[in-house]
This record gives sequence, C-alpha cells and structure tokens, in this order.
Amino acid sequence: MDPRLFGIDHPIFNTLHQIIDYAAAAAADDKSSSGGDAPSQTFVHDAKAMAATPADVKEYPNSYVFVIDMPGLNSGDIKVQIEDDNVLTISGERKREAEEKEGVKYVRMERRVGKFMRKFVLRENANPEKISASCRDGVLTVTVEKLPPPEAKKPRTIEVKIA
Repeated sequence: MDPRLFGIDHPIFNTLHQIIDYAAAAAADDKSSSGGDAPSQTFVHDAKAMAATPADVKEYPNSYVFVIDMPGLNSGDIKVQIEDDNVLTISGERKREAEEKEGVKYVRMERRVGKFMRKFVLRENANPEKISASCRDGVLTVTVEKLPPPEAKKPRTIEVKIA
C-alpha cells in the first residue's frame, strides 16, 4: 500500500519504493519462469506514474495537439511511439542526478524520478503516418495530423436490362 494515497508524503517513501522496485525487477525474472501472473510492484508503480503525467489535448481543424509537461527532461529522455496504428504512447524516464558529492546529503527529496508513460487512443480521422513531436522548455508537444475528409460518394446508375 502506498501511504502517499493518504496524504502521507515523506522522502523515505520514495527511497523505499525504489528498493521495492529493484527487488520486484529481480523477482520478475524468477516469476516469469515460474508462471506467476500477479502484477509486479513495478507495474503498479508505473501505472500510478502514468496517471500522474498530466496532458492537454487540443483539436484543431487539421490536427490534434497533445501538450505534456516534461520538466527537467531532454528530448533524448522521451520516446513517442504509435502502437496498433491508433495508440499514441509517450514514455520515458526521469533520473536522479548520478553525481553525489562527499558530505552532501538530501534534506528533502520531492521531485519524482522513475519511468512514466501515457497512452492515448487516436480518433478514426487521425493520421498515424503524419506525427511530429518537439520538446521545448520542458513542454512536449506532439502533433497528429488529421486524415482528409472522405469524398462524398456520387450516386451510381445501374442499367436495367430487359429480361
């Protein structure tokens, strides 16, 4: 159970979750060979991270635009993919600074680290072949162009034969 769900937030919980995630990842190899089917702690944690990645989606006459805050991430830390021709997946990983100096310790740790993911089912008129993405000042913008509207079908005349 995640105590942060009850408004109890302390940096020690982030550290404990990281330890549990490492243990769950190590156990995942054993579980896959034994046939276990329960979701791993990592999966549950990733699902929470997925829900906590806020996004705005705008519809324009010729496109859909997804705007997602990605503070502190470079474009190399973000992956934008299309799955099954209609699912836009945005994922990545926010990492803690690797360099720790001697004598320096955290007094407070509030910034989230770890993997994140959001999935969006695209509408039928979205063109999965025409997608662009850019990241500027910590804001990811993904533009999905719309397909042109289908042409109106003209009536077809069928010749009536004499039998």
